[in-house]
Amino acid sequence: MRLLVTGGAGYIGSVVAAQLVAAGHEVTVLDDLSTGHADAVPPGARFVRGDLRTDAAAALAGGVEAVFHFAAKSLVGESVANPRLYWSHNLGGTLALLEAMRSAGVATIVFSSTAAVYGEPETVPVEESAQPRPESPYGASKLAVDTALAEYSRLHGFAAVSLRYFNVAGAFRDAEGRWLGERHTMETHLIPNILRIARNHSGPVSIYGDDYPTADGSCVRDYIHVGDVAAAHLLALGACSPAEHKIYNLGSGTGYSNFEVLAACREVTGLEIPVKIAERRPGDPAVLVASAARISRDLGWKPEHGLREVVADAWACGYR
Repeated sequence: MRLLVTGGAGYIGSVVAAQLVAAGHEVTVLDDLSTGHADAVPPGARFVRGDLRTDAAAALAGGVEAVFHFAAKSLVGESVANPRLYWSHNLGGTLALLEAMRSAGVATIVFSSTAAVYGEPETVPVEESAQPRPESPYGASKLAVDTALAEYSRLHGFAAVSLRYFNVAGAFRDAEGRWLGERHTMETHLIPNILRIARNHSGPVSIYGDDYPTADGSCVRDYIHVGDVAAAHLLALGACSPAEHKIYNLGSGTGYSNFEVLAACREVTGLEIPVKIAERRPGDPAVLVASAARISRDLGWKPEHGLREVVADAWACGYR
């Protein structure tokens, strides 16, 4: 198939693009490189440097049959400080993409959504039927895109799937032997931050709160390997049905505390990584764990990597 991957020079998008190329698809990557990296675009893919709002039509040229949509702003704190940026890019950019798709006769899309749409859930593990209650403009903008996809499916016959990720981590080694991992200018994720401190001997690691109602007092999160996330996207393409918008959670179904993640990082690196306890961050739920029963039942997807493999691959990747 001829496929477009928006944001395909970013962390998750580049891994999906690499897997699509390896599977024999003709791939075009559209990315403005504001947070992505040109060297992450897989060999064999066509690269269009541009913005969704102005360059989607050019990227769709040449008979594209379906779209994987990753291009978005994704920092919760930044979204609170500058909500206009997030509504403009995440919702505005997606609406421009959907209209360009309509004009080009392309009606199939797999969307990179997020567990941030749920906010602080009433029950865990979190199922897709949980009431969305986003607590940031980032989560709200992603939920708005889910709503837009439902409407385009209802009104225009789009075949759409939204994948709501929990904590994506780790790194992926492609067919060329290149490691694709997290290398954000502003890194906010726990595992890469711990490993950066370990690699640079720049500690200590901050653990935000040790008085949560959990086994060891720290937050519990659901970590999923980026390679497993990418594999789910390829399955989701086959699940797209005209005039339907489907939603699936992506997670391992297992929660790990911040201290358990730190212990895994110490084991993998062989280093006694220093730690300090900081105050809780506002809005951090005690436990966020996914139910991925729906995608397992419908598509046969199950994660193949555990926490130690997630950490080991991120460490092998070597990004600082």
